[in-house]
Amino acid sequence: MKKLAQLFLLATLVVACKNDKKQESTKVEEIKPADVTTSIYPESIAKVFKAHGGIDQWNKMKTLSFTMEKPNGKEVTTTHLKTRAELIDTPEYTQGYDTETLWVKEKDGKEYKGNAKFYKGLMMYFYAMPFIVGDNGIIYKDAEPLNFEDKTYPGILVSYEAGIGVSPDDQYIIYYDDETGQMEWLAYTVTFGKEGKSKEFKFIRYNNWQTVNGLVVPKSVDWYKQENNQPTEKRNTVEFMDVELSEKAMDKSMFIKPKDANIIE
Repeated sequence: MKKLAQLFLLATLVVACKNDKKQESTKVEEIKPADVTTSIYPESIAKVFKAHGGIDQWNKMKTLSFTMEKPNGKEVTTTHLKTRAELIDTPEYTQGYDTETLWVKEKDGKEYKGNAKFYKGLMMYFYAMPFIVGDNGIIYKDAEPLNFEDKTYPGILVSYEAGIGVSPDDQYIIYYDDETGQMEWLAYTVTFGKEGKSKEFKFIRYNNWQTVNGLVVPKSVDWYKQENNQPTEKRNTVEFMDVELSEKAMDKSMFIKPKDANIIE
């Protein structure tokens, strides 16, 4: 009888363990991959990502390319989104970055007078808003809303953990339409070559969008003049043409320094 009672107790424990495992397994299966991805972001920025096609769709992309019309001709920027290798081709020079070496190749004997370190990734970063602030090492906080022309836009302050990027003291504020979630403004500071954070914000208005490969990305943006950290009037417009977003990565060879290019230290 004693042995029978022990066997009954053992059987009860085995059944209980199996039931526990079944319940645990069920909980795991209920978590969808998409939920895991989006749950790492605060609700406000996740809302903005969703309005622009979703961070999951963006993360599928490996190549971004766009063209801007500049005074000296067309400037074509191509970026490998996973490695951030970049090629900027203009009529007067080509600037490249292969993830290790930054280089510039001058054309037709014309001297390059720009700042390659500052310009590397600059326009790509502005173009890839809001998705570019889904990178690792980013801190999100609520910001004071922006009031412009009788409309209020909630704000998300974006800053970086120490050691992230060339200018970790840079800060951005994404202002969005509270109803649609769509990004409307970007405020940003410039700290390149300086120490510490800046309190002066510049403003770009994002109000002209296009859909490319399921993602809502800029067709043009407007830079604004500012006063007391508030936008005042439009200064200029930058248009983006021939925009491509692809899940296919460009060949690494296109970013490698040519023999006759200059390395930027």
